[in-house]
Amino acid sequence: MTQVDLDDVRARAYKLWEEAGKPEGRIDEFWYEAEQRLKEESLSHELKTSDNP
Repeated sequence: MTQVDLDDVRARAYKLWEEAGKPEGRIDEFWYEAEQRLKEESLSHELKTSDNP
């Protein structure tokens, strides 16, 4: 499984939270979404770079 840096997740979750209008009580939702997006981006990058020797 692709690992992501906690500081990156924190920054992305904060950005998503701000973009959503800073709703209260939904920290877990934004953290999970940020973590998933970063993992997908990392995996996508790994797949693209592994095709190029």
